[in-house]
Amino acid sequence: MATDPYEVIGVKRDASHSEIQKAYRQQAKKLHPDLNPGDKQAERKFQELSAAWDILGDKDKRARFDRGEIDAAGDERPQQRRYYRDYAGGGDENPYANNSGFSDLGDAGDIFADLFGGRSGGRTSFRMRGADLRFRLAVDFLDAVNGATKQVTLGDGTTIDITIPPGTEDGQVLRLRGKGAPGSGSGSPGDALVEIEVRPHPYFVRDGDNIRLVLPISLREAMLGSKIEVPTPTGRVRASIPENSSSGRVLRLKGKGARRRDGSRGDELVTLQIALPEPPDAELKRFVSSWEAGKLHNPRRAAGLE
Repeated sequence: MATDPYEVIGVKRDASHSEIQKAYRQQAKKLHPDLNPGDKQAERKFQELSAAWDILGDKDKRARFDRGEIDAAGDERPQQRRYYRDYAGGGDENPYANNSGFSDLGDAGDIFADLFGGRSGGRTSFRMRGADLRFRLAVDFLDAVNGATKQVTLGDGTTIDITIPPGTEDGQVLRLRGKGAPGSGSGSPGDALVEIEVRPHPYFVRDGDNIRLVLPISLREAMLGSKIEVPTPTGRVRASIPENSSSGRVLRLKGKGARRRDGSRGDELVTLQIALPEPPDAELKRFVSSWEAGKLHNPRRAAGLE
């Protein structure tokens, strides 16, 4: 079983990010559990593919993997020597800098009183707020759209449950108050800042609060109209295809998009795409060859392209 994420996705090590994303999408469309119900091998391969994308889809993780700092599972590789900067939290330019403890500063003459909390019984009470720690959490597309609960292991080894709110977007940061680095003295702990990375879906694409889907339909369904099942983030629904529908026609499924903050939802925009039979049907080919009206029909002229 291949463990190298480049081998799992099927790209060279010098592949661009767009090439990696394209290869991932192609494999995900074939292996997604929704398209292979009950196929344990496809499910296992899809999990391996998702894990590989978690590494190579993140530019920082990919760079660290290439440098040998993390393994294919994203775990830290042992280092011979570790320094204080390896443990420094937060996203400051200077990893040793931490100004969080000075957030209450007033007059410059009171710096030491604020920092040490004044004197109590002749003793000085030192306090400094802990640093904020940053984490990145990759979640599936549908978990981001519908909401979910995920487990995250913090820097001290503590495992906590994180609620992913419905409608969460790629790059959104969730703040977990008091889950950062511990404070010094009587200082309060910092916060944990969790940046959400939404994995691409095999056939859904987010467009603001709307969800887009390209839906293949048969020539018969396009010509005569039909009622068919359409996938949505919350499950399949029945939808009507009007008669004489061309490729590119967009159907709007109200309320089947991403959840908004006010509790409402966007829509699902379904783009129809006529798919001819494979292999080609001989009877259909004979009919089209003898179809006189079809010889006169020029859709490019009607669209103003000629």
